[in-house]
Amino acid sequence: MSITATELKLNLSKYLMLSATEDIYITRNGKIVSKLTNPFQERVDIAKSLFGILPDDASLDEAKEART
Repeated sequence: MSITATELKLNLSKYLMLSATEDIYITRNGKIVSKLTNPFQERVDIAKSLFGILPDDASLDEAKEART
């Protein structure tokens, strides 16, 4: 998503919440000057990639037992 610096100033809280799920590019005079992003996005992407790997009947206790 790309927004102007003025739009960011007017709706900062909205864009802070949106930046948790997507990158926000801030423009001034039509040029990108900054990027608002989630600093933990890499972790979120890794966690999302793991969904569906474990069987439905897996439990946390079984996983801990298997690790030790």
